[in-house]
Amino acid sequence: MATECEAWLNANPVEADDLSDSFLSGDEERGVVRKVDNEINGNWIAAPTSSILEARVKAKAKRRLRKNSSRDSGRGDSLSDNGDSVRGPLLPPTSPKGKLLDRRSRTGKGRGLPKKGGAGGKGVWGPPGEVYDLEEVDVKDPNYDEGQENCVYETVVLPLDERDFEKTVTPIVQEYFEHGDTTEVAELLGELNLGHMRSGVPMLAVSLALEAKASHRELTSRLLSDLCGQMLTLRDMETAFHKLLQELPDLVLDTPGAPQLVGQFIARAVRDEILSKSYIESYKGKVDCEHARAALDRAAVLLKMGRGGLRIDNLWGLGGGQRPVTQLIKEVNLLLKEYLLSGDVVEAERCLRELEVPHFHHEFVYEAIVMVLESKGDKTFKMVLQLLKFLWQSSVITVDQMRRGFQRVYMDIAEINIDVPCAYALLEQFVDKSFSAGIIDKRLRDLCPSRGRKRFVSEGDGGRLKLESY
Repeated sequence: MATECEAWLNANPVEADDLSDSFLSGDEERGVVRKVDNEINGNWIAAPTSSILEARVKAKAKRRLRKNSSRDSGRGDSLSDNGDSVRGPLLPPTSPKGKLLDRRSRTGKGRGLPKKGGAGGKGVWGPPGEVYDLEEVDVKDPNYDEGQENCVYETVVLPLDERDFEKTVTPIVQEYFEHGDTTEVAELLGELNLGHMRSGVPMLAVSLALEAKASHRELTSRLLSDLCGQMLTLRDMETAFHKLLQELPDLVLDTPGAPQLVGQFIARAVRDEILSKSYIESYKGKVDCEHARAALDRAAVLLKMGRGGLRIDNLWGLGGGQRPVTQLIKEVNLLLKEYLLSGDVVEAERCLRELEVPHFHHEFVYEAIVMVLESKGDKTFKMVLQLLKFLWQSSVITVDQMRRGFQRVYMDIAEINIDVPCAYALLEQFVDKSFSAGIIDKRLRDLCPSRGRKRFVSEGDGGRLKLESY
């Protein structure tokens, strides 16, 4: 900027007095011009015009440079020795070399190091690598309190109210029905501040089990037995079952068999010693609700039967895959025999569902086909075909389980044929009928094994018999 001014002045020479930036005095406005002289050794001499001109040009250039410093900061402008402005290379605003992002002191003092050792700025917690120790309490602090030295800070969990209790505990119980781990349930409940709602845990678990399967009721009885003494007391159990007896009229609306089921839960609880033996006796003559009386009578009968040899600890039975395979095979055979006597496909479907072994339905298909091969007459043939078709259409037996059942028969047909000579012919007929009914596909039908027929002398074998082929 100063270079441009000097070039313009050289092209258009003006008087030195006209370069002043100050306001005009009264004499100057009237046209009176005073000559500025300098005094040297008591003698007044005229000041050289060139020195005044250079001084004013330098001062004007400096003022313009300082004026634009805020806008041009970061562009590298500097001032040369003779007062000329020298423009350095342009720097982008985000460049770390720019003044806007430079953390070095701008006062010109110091050694040029970053302020605060590089730890200054918004959102900075300190220089890299700095480790903060425990802050010592200043005794001279006016806010110092002697009691704060012995303070212990703990996380406080607010107790659950009735509105949030059901929303929090219900998912825990439903998830327990899937994995069956009582330890995990105890840990999750231990993280909650149940407070006066502890007795609501057994009540909620039993209420959910009433609408579930027999295996889930068995898991519920185990859960109550494991929680009692660990986080629930006998008093909590008695309070929970007392509330269940009071709410039986409402539970019957959703579960008609609720009184009998609650009675079985009470009998199992007495057997597991989480209810006192005198619990049932304490209600004699004090119950007005017929549903509550039915539940208590059911529990009393079961306990008397337990003295006679009934295993109350196996009251609900073992559900699903927890039972041994031999027991499942016996129950499948019993189911098929009952169906052949009654002919009720709906009842057979219900019994098969109650077994809760969808992964074991291939055994049901296998035993049904073997029963057809070992039977005499067409009655068993038609009834089993009707049953398999009904279970196939109702999606109780899946494609995979049906295929595995037929494939197992294909593999064992050679051994079955030892006891049943016409097993191959009966199997081919049953497979064809099953394909016609849509139970199996064409590929599975084509896999059906067939027994080779013997060829006799009359067929031109020269008196030799052909070996059997399977």
